[in-house]
Amino acid sequence: MPKRSSKKRDLNQLAKSIVDEATTDDKQKDVSASNKNPAAVALGRLGGLKGGKARAKKLTPEQRSEIARKAARKRWGSDQ
Repeated sequence: MPKRSSKKRDLNQLAKSIVDEATTDDKQKDVSASNKNPAAVALGRLGGLKGGKARAKKLTPEQRSEIARKAARKRWGSDQ
């Protein structure tokens, strides 16, 4: 069983933090998003959309099979 945190928070502080989080606008939370260059964001998204498909097309069937086999071993905990 995991150990509990030794930090004790006052219930009033906890309530205030919950209310603050619930009432804060998303725009206030993500100030850094407005500072990004829109052209760079679009370019990065474009590369991200085609990255996996381009990589899969470049691999041989044997390489794809080995990658899938390794992922299955990791997923199911088999150390073979």
